[in-house]
Amino acid sequence: MPLFLSMLRSETAASPDRLTAALTGLHVYQQAERAPAPPPLPAERRHGRARLTGTGGAGRPVVLVPSLINPAAILDLSEEVSLLRALGAAGMQAWLLDWGTPSSDERAMDVGDHVRDLLLPLIEQLDAPPVLVGYCMGGTMAWAAASLTPVAAVATIAAPWRFAGYGAARPTMAEHWESARAACDTLGLVPMEVLQAGFWRLDPQRTVDKYIAFGRLAPDCAAACAFVRLEDWANAGAPLTFAAGRELFDDLIARDLPGNGSWFGDPRRLPCPTVEFVSTTDRIVPAATAAGLADRRELSAGHVGMVIGRGRMTLWRPLIDWITALPATR
Repeated sequence: MPLFLSMLRSETAASPDRLTAALTGLHVYQQAERAPAPPPLPAERRHGRARLTGTGGAGRPVVLVPSLINPAAILDLSEEVSLLRALGAAGMQAWLLDWGTPSSDERAMDVGDHVRDLLLPLIEQLDAPPVLVGYCMGGTMAWAAASLTPVAAVATIAAPWRFAGYGAARPTMAEHWESARAACDTLGLVPMEVLQAGFWRLDPQRTVDKYIAFGRLAPDCAAACAFVRLEDWANAGAPLTFAAGRELFDDLIARDLPGNGSWFGDPRRLPCPTVEFVSTTDRIVPAATAAGLADRRELSAGHVGMVIGRGRMTLWRPLIDWITALPATR
């Protein structure tokens, strides 16, 4: 909250009315009633702090791999807005990965270690090589996993690989990381608030505007309820281990090791079917950061809107159809 309020004051310094309106929206958000969580799923697999929760059944196994940043719940937000449950309803054995909450004792566990030490052992518990569906940085990690173990296929949604595609935003990200590095090193963790502040810097005016607009909505309308549910997700999440934060900012964003071919190989050369869904209006993961697969499906939806907003209708069905059309595994 202190970092958010500091950003808010900075962005509205020349407009007291905007500050008042944004603070009103923030207050309404804090006081809003929360919808109940979706009902629990019947199946579960665990390894260390990570777990898979699933729909069960005997269909093709599909594992949804979320980012390390923000909770996995974005892929199972409610009974109606759930890519996980949509896959299950299509006859698949759908699983959602939850990375769990790291401790400072895991400070040396980097992004690649999460793939090797948590994701791969969970994949090995399944009855057959799964289809991996990675969202955001989870897609980056799904490609890495597929380079290490056999999988049936990989589909990614708004996943960065060529981090040079962040362009002019990279120095801002580097500056933000340098300002937080020492404190995170001491903690052994990168708190969610540090990561969230980095997202705000990508488009701070939009962050202010959305709270102003929210404050003008009727509290019980569908748009207001959706805003609260999404903001709760965006403002929550476990910290990153220090090594994962360092690798993200130093090796992936600053040095672009994936785009340079120096981080788990090249997704274009995987021996399994691959597809990437790319949003042309994504501010969090710009289209320029995509891997450049031969099968690239472009959508006109925001980073989150493509999985839970109106844009999901242009993602869910094509993704389900693509998985359904895959050859049967032996």
